[in-house]
Amino acid sequence: MTTTTADTTAVYLFGGDAPHDDPRQRDKTVTGGKGANLAEMASIGLPVPPGFTMTTEECLRYLGGDKSFSPAMRDEVAKAVRHIERSVGKGFGDKADPLLVSVRSGAAISMPGMMDTVLNLGLNDETVEGLAKVSEDERFAWDSYRRFIQMYSDVVLGVDHGLFEEALEITKEDNGFYADTELSADDWRTLVGEFKQIVEREQGKPFPQDPQDQLWGAIGAVFDSWDTERAKIYRRLNDIPHDMGTAVNVQAMVFGNMGDTSATGVAFTRDPSTGEKAIYGEYLVNAQGEDVVAGIRTPQYLTKDARERAAADKPSMEEQLPEAYEQLARVFDLLENHYRDMQDIEFTVERGTLWMLQTRTGKRTAKAALKMAVDMESEGLINRKEAVGRIDPMALDQLLHPTLDPDAERNVLTKGLPASPGAAAGKIALDADTAELWANRGDKVILVRVETSPEDIHGMHAAQGVLTARGGMTSHAAVVARGMGRPCVSGANGIAIDRNARTLKIGQKDLKEGDEITLDGGNGEVMLGIVPTVKPELAGDFATLMVWADELRRMRVRTNAETPEDCRMARQFGAEGIGLCRTEHMFFDADRILAVREMILADDEAGRRRALERLLPEQRSDFVSIFEAMAGLPCTIRLLDPPLHEFLPTRDEDFAELSDATGLGVEHLKRRASELHEFNPMLGHRGCRLGISYPEIYEMQARAIFEAVCDVQAKSDEVPLPEIMIPLVATKRELAILRALVDRVAKAVFEEQGSTVEYLVGTMIELPRAALLADEIAHEAAFFSFGTNDLTQTTLGLSRDDSSRFLNAYVDQGIFARDPFVSLDIDGVGQLVELAAERGRKTRDGIKLGICGEHGGDPASIAFCEKVGLDYVSASPYRVPIARLAAAQAALKASKG
Repeated sequence: MTTTTADTTAVYLFGGDAPHDDPRQRDKTVTGGKGANLAEMASIGLPVPPGFTMTTEECLRYLGGDKSFSPAMRDEVAKAVRHIERSVGKGFGDKADPLLVSVRSGAAISMPGMMDTVLNLGLNDETVEGLAKVSEDERFAWDSYRRFIQMYSDVVLGVDHGLFEEALEITKEDNGFYADTELSADDWRTLVGEFKQIVEREQGKPFPQDPQDQLWGAIGAVFDSWDTERAKIYRRLNDIPHDMGTAVNVQAMVFGNMGDTSATGVAFTRDPSTGEKAIYGEYLVNAQGEDVVAGIRTPQYLTKDARERAAADKPSMEEQLPEAYEQLARVFDLLENHYRDMQDIEFTVERGTLWMLQTRTGKRTAKAALKMAVDMESEGLINRKEAVGRIDPMALDQLLHPTLDPDAERNVLTKGLPASPGAAAGKIALDADTAELWANRGDKVILVRVETSPEDIHGMHAAQGVLTARGGMTSHAAVVARGMGRPCVSGANGIAIDRNARTLKIGQKDLKEGDEITLDGGNGEVMLGIVPTVKPELAGDFATLMVWADELRRMRVRTNAETPEDCRMARQFGAEGIGLCRTEHMFFDADRILAVREMILADDEAGRRRALERLLPEQRSDFVSIFEAMAGLPCTIRLLDPPLHEFLPTRDEDFAELSDATGLGVEHLKRRASELHEFNPMLGHRGCRLGISYPEIYEMQARAIFEAVCDVQAKSDEVPLPEIMIPLVATKRELAILRALVDRVAKAVFEEQGSTVEYLVGTMIELPRAALLADEIAHEAAFFSFGTNDLTQTTLGLSRDDSSRFLNAYVDQGIFARDPFVSLDIDGVGQLVELAAERGRKTRDGIKLGICGEHGGDPASIAFCEKVGLDYVSASPYRVPIARLAAAQAALKASKG
């Protein structure tokens, strides 16, 4: 085998008489998921067409250099091609009996449809004649050649595939044909000539005839596809590193388009939408694999039961090709038991003989993932720890949002295939760019396409749901939507789209882009308008798995909440307290904003105190409601944090209203507002600096908290533990002054009420100086809560509000692995968190440590929190289950060392 400078094999053989004993060949980071699994299937005796894999390391070398291949590498690939020739008894480029190959990508982490594939490689004007003779099927040979020209021209030469589609459609219309299968050998031969003319017209040179040139062109194109924009977007959306590269798999072609005893299909060992233990998938007779996943033809069901349930007319594979189906069913059982997980399989039947082209761990909906994990544990296939580790925490988001109200009226326009479950409603957008544009301006959007392609990835991500006129349950739209958790209805034949007029017809209804529709991805219905929704029920498999997760995790999980509704929702989701209650949100209420503005614009302390006296009952009422909802649990209340100018009016009519209320002139109020304006308020007069400058504000809030908790204590046996948090502390002295203020207010309230309650005073660590001097600050703090939103801003010098305009470029170029406001910058910000935790504990043994920024709901950040031993994470209510599961997985990982 070829060796690189690292003295590692660069090309691996599989199938035939190839050895499969090198551990690197089964390492997905080296040979990709597809290459590793092909070798694995071959090693356990499954029928795998022979081939070879070029490693991900070669991809990175190719992309990082001048995109050329060394003579040594070309020699090694030539040897690998000879392995395939020996195994199948055909010659690459042989005019009489040609070997044809497929060239496919295969990354370590599955990226369905994102990178390129070339099939039928090796055909030219001479080998097509040999293929026709040896197969005794001229139509098959010329059909394969036109497929190759179209795919190779698109993937390798960059010719618009729509030009070929247009030529094909014209041929069908001229002959009165509906399906591709109606074209004869002569029709395909004529079309091949037209396809070659298109290439020469677009490229200025003929279509390449040398199979060696074809092969190296395809290998380079597959490596290049790692860096396409669609692949980068997919990796960014799915947190896949950009420096992994893709392997290339070159494999002998087997043909599903050799007549009625041939077929191709995609199958899952369990239903990827529901998790049901039943064979699930589709196949097409007399077709190649791309026909199934591209949605060019509507596929047929694999099993008789699935066909009957769908009331479909065309026979299932079980009925039409019973022997191949029985063999396939045996392979399903073997693979699921071997990999101990649901498998996504691609297969081809060539004249009655079954061939396995791929297996991989199948993508699934969150509901299906939970059912599979719980079922496989009960079947003895995996244990509870493995079951908990199987579920992607972020996938739970699919289960935590409303579904369609079953009692609501539905105006059903048409019905398609239920490709990805869930409910979605929004405005129709007819292309991905429009979907993204409208979503960015705040609209909810449904992406409606004839069929989706990898180039639509950004629009699918922006949309609430996806609707396609063509394609099956394993089409690109279905697979990608399931992976994203987007509801999807595919193959809705009752849709006609006029892209130029930006109109469409769904069933009998004429619509235009921007009209509203609702999708039910659970049954395939497409409805007019917005259908009401109901809240999810988190029981059954979800509840079972969350119990297992709670048994395994060490960290507690709290919620970020400031309304009773949020508190109740969070408790339903398993929150164990409040990690952050932002009191400023309460100040914006329409009934109290005038009093807030009067307080801010007052010229002296007396004026501020008069306004604060009016706010006190409102704040006390807020806290009573929160404490009642969180009875018995700790509640971290952050005192006022944002700069005061955020509460001030900006419109003339608001200044006029304020003038009427205060008796002060509009110009006076505007001048006072101008005096409070700050050029960089994020670093200005906010947080504890307000408490130092205007202690009466924090006095009012502290009094409201203590009076509220005393009120709740008088009515309940379960009293919350208020944890009063002073924000934006940079020095020990700031905290000492404000802690004394809080203690003074507490003492006064307890004397007035005739009762006492336990409480804590701590701070939010959100400035680098506070992290560095945490040992000093801990003398005054009973707890630290890491405000990683602001700590990220102040450490990296980035504005969370503005940096989104350029952060994608930073992620794409590997400067940041992920958006640092989504996933914690462990090397920088994380180091400050770890240092502050260590120094805080050194001063105060048993100091309570938590995190309350948005990172508290991010699994990767939660894993870091487990590593440094934080006591809890806090997340928004809908992310509480995500955090519970992520905390369990982090504990499992930590226990393994």
